[in-house]
Amino acid sequence: MTQAKSIFQHPVWVSVFALTAALAWGWAYPLIKLGFAEFHITPDMTGSKMLFAGIRFCLSGLIILAVAASTRRDFTVRKGNDWWYILLFCLANTTLHYAFFYFGLSHSEGSRAAILNSLGVFSVVILACIFFKSDRMTLRKVVGCVIGFAGILSLNLGGADSGHFTWLGDGMIILNALCSAAASLLTRGLGKRVNVFVGTGYSLAIGGGLLILPGLALGGTLPQVSALGCLYLSLLIAISTLGFTLYNKLLTCNPVGKVTIYNSLIPVVGAVTSCLCLNETFYMKYAVAGALAAAGIYIINKS
Repeated sequence: MTQAKSIFQHPVWVSVFALTAALAWGWAYPLIKLGFAEFHITPDMTGSKMLFAGIRFCLSGLIILAVAASTRRDFTVRKGNDWWYILLFCLANTTLHYAFFYFGLSHSEGSRAAILNSLGVFSVVILACIFFKSDRMTLRKVVGCVIGFAGILSLNLGGADSGHFTWLGDGMIILNALCSAAASLLTRGLGKRVNVFVGTGYSLAIGGGLLILPGLALGGTLPQVSALGCLYLSLLIAISTLGFTLYNKLLTCNPVGKVTIYNSLIPVVGAVTSCLCLNETFYMKYAVAGALAAAGIYIINKS
């Protein structure tokens, strides 16, 4: 008898859930910058940025764990030494990933950072083919990655007035993208060690806590707390809760490349919403870069 497929393996629902996560994450770019402005967190306030990020992810993780407990999910970790794997996942998926992201975003325009972050999509396609038998390298994937990387490189064309590479801005976003790619691969192993819903909660709660502690040690505070600032933070918590829950579950049920490819929508949504919400200048090379990145993703995903 053929075993019925999970809803998270049905092609239509894979697309719906993956696109939902990608759309939610795309909105994070302007919301983070709006949150920084509302809480009066300036680019040089490293501790405050870590505290802001830590609160977001720790609360998101605690919400997921509370839901897991109320629905009687299994919290058992298969083996004692599997906690080391979970800790590694926490660091890659949350702590380092978003430390780099928040630092980079505060030194770069949201629209530029959103497009540059698509590097993670192509990186995970290549790495998945190296580490997983279910993801095979094909000519189509090679062509798609080359076109996508060309789009990322095109961000640095033009004069200084239209944006140029900086280590504190672009460099941190690139490190964030690589951490994201590594976390996507680690997610496959997470499901073998603990219930993926519970593992997602652990990753955000522990990873967020590992951001809060050094943030406080560096003198981080939220200089001004307002209702609007709390609203932005609440929306970011909701984005993390929804996005990571759907995304991590999909990764445990499907080939990595098939799921991560939908993240191509993140840079498009992030760039457009940043320009609309933050009144950032939209340079023509953003359109070129976004189009090349989207073309690369389409070629890779075309069946």
